[in-house]
Amino acid sequence: MSLIRGVFSVARFTSGKLSVPKKLWHLGKLNHVAIAVPDIEKAAALYRDVLGGKVSEKHPQPDHGVYTVFVELGDTKIELLCPLGDKSPIQNFLDKNASGGMHHICIEVSDIKEAIKDLQAHKIRTLGNEPKIGAHGKPVIFLHPKDCNGTLVELEQA
Repeated sequence: MSLIRGVFSVARFTSGKLSVPKKLWHLGKLNHVAIAVPDIEKAAALYRDVLGGKVSEKHPQPDHGVYTVFVELGDTKIELLCPLGDKSPIQNFLDKNASGGMHHICIEVSDIKEAIKDLQAHKIRTLGNEPKIGAHGKPVIFLHPKDCNGTLVELEQA
């Protein structure tokens, strides 16, 4: 028994069986894929007029330094992003990728506060200390791409 405790420090025995504590949060569905674009009206027209998609109006997100447009795709979306203001993180991305490109993916989580605690305990860095309110009116936080296989990941409270 002590060998198992040494190897599985978080595991415990209940009724003679090994049990591992359940996470206090879990991943949900893919909410959206975000694409940074230099001209959001032109990009929206492509998805609306050429591809026939259902496209939202352009909305400013001043806390994030972006304008957003959403393209509905069944139970997920494409989020088109363009800079809002001089300090927009999207402008930095477009300076390196003039024609735009995939910026991040957004995955829903059941409990964003527990997810942050757990991920930080696993040495996954967050961009910011606390969640901000995102484009859907729900708390969001970004995970550092260097800790996520080169992909910027946004977590959103489901």
